[in-house]
Amino acid sequence: MIRSFALFMFGFVTLIAAQPAISQDAKPKPLKALLVTGGCCHDYGNQKDILKKGIEARAMVEVTQVHTADTTTKARFSLYEDPNWAKGYDVVLHDECTSDVVDQTYVDNILNAHKNGLPAVNLHCAMHSYRLPGKEDWFEFVGIQSAKHGPQKPIEITFIDREHAISKPLENWTTINEELYNNLKVFPAAKPLARGRQDTGKGVDDYVVAWTNQFGKARVFSTTLGHNTETVADARYLDLVTRGLLWSCDKLNAQYHQPLNVSP
Repeated sequence: MIRSFALFMFGFVTLIAAQPAISQDAKPKPLKALLVTGGCCHDYGNQKDILKKGIEARAMVEVTQVHTADTTTKARFSLYEDPNWAKGYDVVLHDECTSDVVDQTYVDNILNAHKNGLPAVNLHCAMHSYRLPGKEDWFEFVGIQSAKHGPQKPIEITFIDREHAISKPLENWTTINEELYNNLKVFPAAKPLARGRQDTGKGVDDYVVAWTNQFGKARVFSTTLGHNTETVADARYLDLVTRGLLWSCDKLNAQYHQPLNVSP
């Protein structure tokens, strides 16, 4: 009897001890990301596919695309007309260029989803979108207010927070010809990760180019980099965006993230 009980307990303990290993080895459920692209001044038709492929190659993420062929600053997305537009998604990547869309209800629909806890990633011209007259609503969400950019010249990128989970393994680099956005205001909740330095030919500009933010209940990652398609396709850019996305979802770990510097 004693021997049988001992064998039973040994088997039971062995089974329990094995459970964490099984759980750790199991693949996590992919995050559901919504990528919104379109509007003025950029090659969104190609960039949307580069972003989807690059993110999915680097992380356990399924990217759904919503794209408009409208290339004006007044491009709108019908999904934002619905207050429940973000239902079913774990994170949203805003890659719009729609500075002249200033409908308060429309913008509130976007912001309320994030204020209530939906993580976000903002890319490049998203920082120049939804400029509500006399209000800082959108800028508070992205974390930094910007109003213009410099010439198309290389940007020297330096990570200034080397201990942050997003930037810790990333290397400084110099882009091809790119646009460096200015910083009119850095909001209190924004935490700079990287700065960009650009020789304009008339002087040297130096601004924050990547940062994190807290907006309501949501974690937000933003970068002003990514005007040109060659930059968007750069493995270093895709590494940065992917790590920012996973951080915003609190999933920047070995289960969700693949090795760095895979092909775009």
